[in-house]
Amino acid sequence: MTPEQLSTAIVDVLTTLSSEGAMTLPDGVPTNVTVERPRQKGHGDYATNVALQLGKRAGMNPRDLAALVQRRLAEVEGVAGVEIAGPGFLNITVSAGAQGVVAAEVVAAGAAYGHTDTLHGEKIDVEFISANPTGPLHLGHTRWAVVGDAIARVLEAAGAAVTREFYINDRGNQMNLFGASIEAAALGRPTPEDGYHGAYITELAHEIVAADPTIVDLPAAERLVAFREQGYALQLADQQKQLERFNTVFDVWFSERSLHDSDDVAAGLEKLRAQGHLFDADGALWMRTTDFGDDKDRVLIRSNGELTYFASDTAYYVNKRERGFDRCIYLLGADHHGYVGRLKAMAACAGDDPERNVEVLIGQLVKILRDGEEIRLSKRAGDIVSLEELIDEIGTDPLRYSLARYPADSPLVLDVAEITKASNDNPVYYVQYGHARTCRMMENAAELGMSLPVDLASGFDPSLLSHEREGVLLRALAEFPRVVASAAELRHPHRVARYLEDMTAVFNRWYDTRECRMLPQGDEPVTPVNEARLVLVAATRTVLANGLALLGVSAPERM
Repeated sequence: MTPEQLSTAIVDVLTTLSSEGAMTLPDGVPTNVTVERPRQKGHGDYATNVALQLGKRAGMNPRDLAALVQRRLAEVEGVAGVEIAGPGFLNITVSAGAQGVVAAEVVAAGAAYGHTDTLHGEKIDVEFISANPTGPLHLGHTRWAVVGDAIARVLEAAGAAVTREFYINDRGNQMNLFGASIEAAALGRPTPEDGYHGAYITELAHEIVAADPTIVDLPAAERLVAFREQGYALQLADQQKQLERFNTVFDVWFSERSLHDSDDVAAGLEKLRAQGHLFDADGALWMRTTDFGDDKDRVLIRSNGELTYFASDTAYYVNKRERGFDRCIYLLGADHHGYVGRLKAMAACAGDDPERNVEVLIGQLVKILRDGEEIRLSKRAGDIVSLEELIDEIGTDPLRYSLARYPADSPLVLDVAEITKASNDNPVYYVQYGHARTCRMMENAAELGMSLPVDLASGFDPSLLSHEREGVLLRALAEFPRVVASAAELRHPHRVARYLEDMTAVFNRWYDTRECRMLPQGDEPVTPVNEARLVLVAATRTVLANGLALLGVSAPERM
C-alpha cells in the first residue's frame, strides 16, 4: 500500500463521515491528504496529521476527529492498525501483504514507475543554455546543461509536455569579431583587438580553408562574412556534439537572428504597444516595466534606432507564448539576478501573469579542483574550462551526478579525485554500484532457475515479504513517485539524487541482513520466500535505474 493509496483511503473515510453528518467541513473534503513515513521507529509504517489540519475547520477537537477517522480507517483492506498519538496524529500500520504489493507494482510499471500526472496538461518551455556560437561550451554552461536537463526530465515524469530550448546568441558585434579572428588566423595576421583567442580559432581556420581554399581570395567584405558564417556553423555543430556526448539533447535551437529576420521583434513590440505599456521619450522607445515592480523602465529602441538586448528578450518571450507554452522557465547564471524583476515585469506588460507564465531560476558558480587547485585554463580554449575537457577528465556520469545532487542556487566546489574514485564515499559510485548489485543478484538467480513470475498478480505472494527490513525497503520504494513529483513541483532534481542515496543505503542494509537472503544456500531448494525476494530485488533495480535516468546518468549492470 503506497502513501497515495492511503491518502485516497483517508479521503474516502472523510467523505463518508461528512455524508453521514459525523463532521462538517464548510469548504468541503480535501481531495488529497498528506501521508508520510514517520521519523521515529515504532510509530507505524505511515503517519498523517489530517485531524490536526481539519479539526478547527470541522469545529472539533483534533483527537476526537482522529478517533472518528481511526475507526473507519482500521476497516480498510490492507490496514493492520491505526493509533492516535499526541494531539491527534494518526500512526498507520499496513499489513505485510498490502505493503509487499508495492514490489509487484514497481516491476509491472517498469520504466514508467515514478511517473505521475500532477502536471498533466501543462506545456512548459525550459530554456537552460543561452550561449554565443563563438567558442566551446564552458564550465558555466555545464551546470545548467545538467540541472536544466534534469528539471526537464522530472517535469516530464510529472506529466508535463516539455520543450528543451537552447538560445543561440548569434547576433551582434561578437559574431563579427569571431569571424575576424578566424580570418586573421587563416591569413597569418594578428588577432584583432577584443578578438577571440585559443587554439580552437586556429583549428577552425584550418578546417574552413581545407574545405574551401578559395575563401582566402574573396574580396575583404565577402571573406569576413564567409569566415564568420562557416565558423559559426562549425562551432555550433561542436557545441551540439559535446552536449549530446554529455547526454543533454535540446528540442529547439533557437536563433536570435531569426527573431529579426522574421520580423518577430517588430511584431512583439506591436503586441506590447497594444497592451498600452510602451511609450516614447527622448527619441527612444521604452517599456514601462515600473508599473509591475521593476526598478526602472527599460529601453527597447535607442534614440539612434538600435534595438537593445531587452527588445530581443521581449520578442523571444512573446514568440514562446505564441508557440503555446503555458510556462516559460529561464535558467540564468549568478550574474543575472537583475533579470528576474525585468522578465516578470515584461511578462506582465505583455498581458500575462508573471507568477505563472514566467519563472526565472538563478544558478551559482561552480569550481572544480585538481590536486587542491582550481582548474582555470584550457589547453584548447584559452582562459576557460571547456565542457569537452571536463568530460574527458571526469566522465559524463560522475560530472552529471555531482552537479545534479546539489541545489543549483548554492555555490559548488567539486574535487576531481573525489567525484571519480571507485569508493562508497563517492555518491555516484555508491548508487551505480547498488544498481549493479541488483543486476548481479538477478543473474545469480537466473543461474539457479529462478525467474520473475509471468503473472505478478497470481505468481507472487506479497505477504512473504514480512521482515522488518523488507518493510523499510518497500516503504522506500513506495516513496519514489512522491519524490519525483516534489522534485518537479519545486524544480529541485537534487531531491532525486539524495533519495537514490538513501534508497541504496536501505537496500544495502536489507542485503546485509542474514534473515533476508534472496538466494537459497547450498542444496537448499528454491522457496516461495526466495521468489518473493527476487521480485523485491527487481523492484529495487527498477527504481534505481529510473532515478538515475531522471538525472541523465547511466545505470550500469556491471562495475
